[in-house]
Amino acid sequence: MVDLSVNYSRRVLLRLVILLLLAVALVFAGLTLLGEVYFSNQLTGTGLVINGAIVALFVLGTVKIMQVLLRYQSEESALRRVADAMEEGDYLPESEVSPRRLIAQRLAAIRSLSKRNAPIDHSALAATLLASESTRISFARFVNNTLILVGVFGTIVSLSMALVGASNLLNNVESMAGMEQVIHGMSTALSTTMTAIVCYLFFGYFFIKLTDAQTRLLSNLEQVTTLHLLPRYAHSSDTMLHEVAGLVRSLQQVVNQMQQAQGDYLAAGQGLREVVSAVNQQVSPMGRNIESIKAVLHEGFRLPPKGPDA
Repeated sequence: MVDLSVNYSRRVLLRLVILLLLAVALVFAGLTLLGEVYFSNQLTGTGLVINGAIVALFVLGTVKIMQVLLRYQSEESALRRVADAMEEGDYLPESEVSPRRLIAQRLAAIRSLSKRNAPIDHSALAATLLASESTRISFARFVNNTLILVGVFGTIVSLSMALVGASNLLNNVESMAGMEQVIHGMSTALSTTMTAIVCYLFFGYFFIKLTDAQTRLLSNLEQVTTLHLLPRYAHSSDTMLHEVAGLVRSLQQVVNQMQQAQGDYLAAGQGLREVVSAVNQQVSPMGRNIESIKAVLHEGFRLPPKGPDA
């Protein structure tokens, strides 16, 4: 079972922020070297345009990853609160969970199906949610697949510039413009390739972590649905059989208790009969003694004999 107590998205987001700060610090530390590689002695703005496009694409993708991680952090928090409440036997605290949260939407869908006496297809609900959530990271997936291609494109463009410079150099050996263009093209190819590789490694790692966070969230949601929501709202032949079996077990317990109570009643009745018999045995001699005392008193006081009705 997946541990609901771990906020996976928060840890990934914190790691992303720390590495971004370290990357910015390294950029400032090597600003002189980077200036020589990217800005100094540039014959054209091709390198700046391509490197700028790579960095812009990287920044937009990173911002999108951070947005999705922030959303998944809220989703994990809401899911954990709901799971804890249901573990304690309480229903969903709807006042504490936003209706935009996935767990609230799942509960609303299950309740709607249950009210209409429709079968609850857990597989269909899970597939629909997975398709919906996959679209949230489509832009990040596009950036992850495009970053390295933009670097390759920059390398190809730069090599084309170098070849043009080499052609000019061969046509005019005395001119140094062709050599400068060759060097500029090779330098641009190196810078665009280096930029694309660094951005791709950084972005690719956190894109994988984003997909892990999404998979973990959806797995937790389906786990809560299976363990808590479906047993309360789903009504199928299997669940009915389980409920009937539970009722039969409860009836067996009641019958056993009734049999035990009947045995106790029989034992109590037997004890009561024994008490009554003992009392009768004690009362019978007292009645004979009273009759003897009455006879003695009658003779002592010389009373007339009793009539038949006395």
